[in-house]
Amino acid sequence: MRAKGFTCGAALLCMAMGGQARAQSVEDFYRGKTLDLYIGFTVGGGYDLYARLVGRFLGDHLPGKPRILPKQMTGAGSRILTKFMYTLAPRDGTALATADQSLALEQVLGDAAAQYDAAEFGWIGNPAADNNTVAAWHTTGVRSIEDARKRELTVGATGANTSSQYPAVLNMVAGTKFKIILGYPGGADINLAMEKGEVDVRGSNSWEGWKSTKPDWMKDKKIHVLAQIGLTKAPDLPDVPLIMDLARNEEERAALRLLSAPATIGRPIFITPGVPAERLKALREAFDAMLKDAAFQQGAAQAGLAVNPVSGAELQGIISEIIAAPKPVRDRLLEMLGPGERK
Repeated sequence: MRAKGFTCGAALLCMAMGGQARAQSVEDFYRGKTLDLYIGFTVGGGYDLYARLVGRFLGDHLPGKPRILPKQMTGAGSRILTKFMYTLAPRDGTALATADQSLALEQVLGDAAAQYDAAEFGWIGNPAADNNTVAAWHTTGVRSIEDARKRELTVGATGANTSSQYPAVLNMVAGTKFKIILGYPGGADINLAMEKGEVDVRGSNSWEGWKSTKPDWMKDKKIHVLAQIGLTKAPDLPDVPLIMDLARNEEERAALRLLSAPATIGRPIFITPGVPAERLKALREAFDAMLKDAAFQQGAAQAGLAVNPVSGAELQGIISEIIAAPKPVRDRLLEMLGPGERK
């Protein structure tokens, strides 16, 4: 009986210890670790600034308080990074990333470089939902879509993503004469190219990104916003048309609404597929807690970065909606993007 009692007691003790270990498993896993936060664009652009801001504070709210180390992995409009995250990065919750907001859209449009399923990533959150813009450098004298119809303008773009999609669609629906130049590593490089006179237009940048990273340009009117991309107008851009309002019929409007939906995805933070559910849950909870942290809010204010967050669960839903877009809408958008953009 004593042996049986000892066995039962040991079993109960093991079960209790096992339950405690499970309860502490996320904390135990992350304690003392360094997480890599991969950034798909060059230093100094909007994606980089927001990712580094998140990287400074997210670890403080994760169980185990791991260190988070930002790392650049640029190329192909962040598609090199995205493929790495989908195929090679550790699937244990130690590899985080930020990449172009159009990942899901590129997937449904059949981009050959989209070698991933965006729905399989674990979406942690977006610190900055915001309208995107197409903007011209002041020396061009181009201040509106009407002006852009009158002459050819060179557009700097990073790859087959929003930076080339927006000007391509404007050529189709609005009669602009944009000549798209691909291959810039990031937005900061395109900004420099505009200053040097190498290109006339930046094909995509968030409105808040302009205000936070180039306040001197805004004050001196160095850029003119030609169109904005989102589902509603930015309050301080009341006279700049939404790209979907330039549609010539309802079919085009539905397609342009699909193109505009990723603006809500903003500057997303995500993890690899296959991460244990409890770690994704902990990362999402840490992200939400970070947003309420006075130190994070102060850091954002000091960097001039507006915070308009979207939760990880909301991001996951938006991604799923984009991927489920009806085929006629997808096909119409592909037509509007023009030959050579896909397939």
